[in-house]
Amino acid sequence: MDRRNFLTMSGVGLAGLMMPFGRVIAAEDLVTSLDIGIKKAMADAALQAARDAGASYCDVRIGRYLQQFVVTREDKVQNVVNTESTGVGIRVIANGAWGFAATSDLSTSGVANAARQAAAIAKANSGLQTTPVQLAPVKGFGEVSWRTPIVKNAMEVPVKEKVDLLLGVNAAAMAAGANFVNSTLFLVNEQKYFASTDGSYIDQDVHRIWAPFTVTAVDKESGKFRTRDGLSAPMGLGYEYLEGKPGDRFVSPNGIVNYGKSYDMIEDAVAAAQQAREKLKAPSVKPGKYDLVLDPTNLFLTIHENVGHPLELDRVLGYEANYAGTSFATLDKRENKFQYGSDIVNLFADKVQEGSLGAVGYDDEGVKTKKWDLVKDGVLVNYQAIRDQAHIIGEEESHGCCYADSWASVQFQRMANVSLAPGKKKLSVEDMIKDVEKGIYIIGDGSFSIDQQRYNAQFGGQLFYEIENGKITRMLEDVAYQIRTPEFWNACTAICDESDYRIGGSFFDGKGQPGQVSAVSHGSSTARFDGMNVINTARNLG
Repeated sequence: MDRRNFLTMSGVGLAGLMMPFGRVIAAEDLVTSLDIGIKKAMADAALQAARDAGASYCDVRIGRYLQQFVVTREDKVQNVVNTESTGVGIRVIANGAWGFAATSDLSTSGVANAARQAAAIAKANSGLQTTPVQLAPVKGFGEVSWRTPIVKNAMEVPVKEKVDLLLGVNAAAMAAGANFVNSTLFLVNEQKYFASTDGSYIDQDVHRIWAPFTVTAVDKESGKFRTRDGLSAPMGLGYEYLEGKPGDRFVSPNGIVNYGKSYDMIEDAVAAAQQAREKLKAPSVKPGKYDLVLDPTNLFLTIHENVGHPLELDRVLGYEANYAGTSFATLDKRENKFQYGSDIVNLFADKVQEGSLGAVGYDDEGVKTKKWDLVKDGVLVNYQAIRDQAHIIGEEESHGCCYADSWASVQFQRMANVSLAPGKKKLSVEDMIKDVEKGIYIIGDGSFSIDQQRYNAQFGGQLFYEIENGKITRMLEDVAYQIRTPEFWNACTAICDESDYRIGGSFFDGKGQPGQVSAVSHGSSTARFDGMNVINTARNLG
């Protein structure tokens, strides 16, 4: 589904979200997956056809992509949409160049024809390629499988139960003081079968869930309004995520409830309505230098934009320059042991953290996923690379972060989960705040802007609390902090311990031309950054 159709069908302006295309199907018409034997036969037909056409390498991705979203506002259901997309994508190397073709014809002759087409494209491309593709080696895994460790398949939960949940959330928010509220449930199930001439046959079943909402409170006398978005994170979990188990709650020093691997959407909506009304009366921030205490619900987005993206190797090499920019973190910086952050800053990439959006067993090149360091003790040590990039940075194997958002899209380098490691010393949020003389405690993500090299940036949030002499004093409004990436991370003076560690994430992270989306998580504990520049975002309309 393209962005225009998505926004039309959803009826809400969720700017920037894109979903892979697919046919719209009836709300409960979710058919079973293809038989594993049929998928292997299709893959073998494609692999043999590619070899016969002169390909030195071939991989086949047979994908069935299911998506469902339920959209509500106040006491109305605005839309319930299901999409399904099934087909085969085939990538080959012939004469040292890549070729790709895709088909929705699931017959053995159909996939064989697509393989031959991919080989022909590769040979045509080879005439323009000066250096042959160099793939990092990957051993064949034979026949293996991986599944998101869900408890309850959200796709199998009746739509009425989902609608009742969202309308209950809306009613609770309205009763708590909201004037408007919209809530949405996004569900994704990717059934992916990968085979390659390396000898792998990999069957994966991937599930993701997200339940965002926005409440709005209005001062009818002045016409002023304020909003508060939900504090949930999109997760690589099943419907059990919405059961709201109390043991997965994190409560901040001022009583704000955040969530881990379980989410009470109604509890959060009630709090959001109350806090949106409180924001109407909150004083506007005075611009200046502040020590910032950033909750994981805020910091995840800064990690995403200022660590995850600039350390994608294709961006570093300039491959994304035309669309989403390059990177300040050039290859010479790793060679010169660039000080990315203070010595307590350890940033890592991984594709294995349970419950995260990016957790899979194998990437779309058949590489087994893993965890690796990006910044160690503040020093830049690595990037994110795939099979045909690994040799550029002296790596012997891919990092396993190559993905496509559809069978019809060619796979390319995508961001892994990128996270800030918890502090090594025992430290609670309460103890961190006690040492702050003049600061702001920020919860939730808001608007942001960033330059093409991921160097200069500005971030907002959902909730802002003034800290004076080690105590939270009052709510503030109109806050945004400005940063230069290395200065920001070098200003990190404290990180809470692992008991505070939580993940946030992006459900629709866009990249590439033609554009593709992927889902990625970012974990951290609450962290402190000293001497950050805070601006006032209020507009003076005279």
